[in-house]
Amino acid sequence: MSETITLPEVARPKPKEQTRRQPPYNVILLDDDYHTYEYVIGMLMQLFGHSREKAFQMAKEVDTTGRVIVLTTTREHAELKRDQIHAFGPDLFSSRKCEGSMSAVIEPAS
Repeated sequence: MSETITLPEVARPKPKEQTRRQPPYNVILLDDDYHTYEYVIGMLMQLFGHSREKAFQMAKEVDTTGRVIVLTTTREHAELKRDQIHAFGPDLFSSRKCEGSMSAVIEPAS
């Protein structure tokens, strides 16, 4: 009788799983003539966790250029942050009649 020899299985390479990264999006705060620096700084600190210094620099940029990128993240998170800006409420520091929040948009990051 002949012996049966069992050979170990040869491990076949597994196909590499490719992790698809979501493309990044910018949350862009838009300027207006109704909200004060204190409002913008406070909002950026509260919603985005920016330091007072960084929030001040962003407030200056939005005031001078009309827009500033406040966060780059996934699309879903960017939409949430944009909506939080829109829901932040009126500027209680403003001497002008300011009944609403600031505006923001999201755009694909380049």
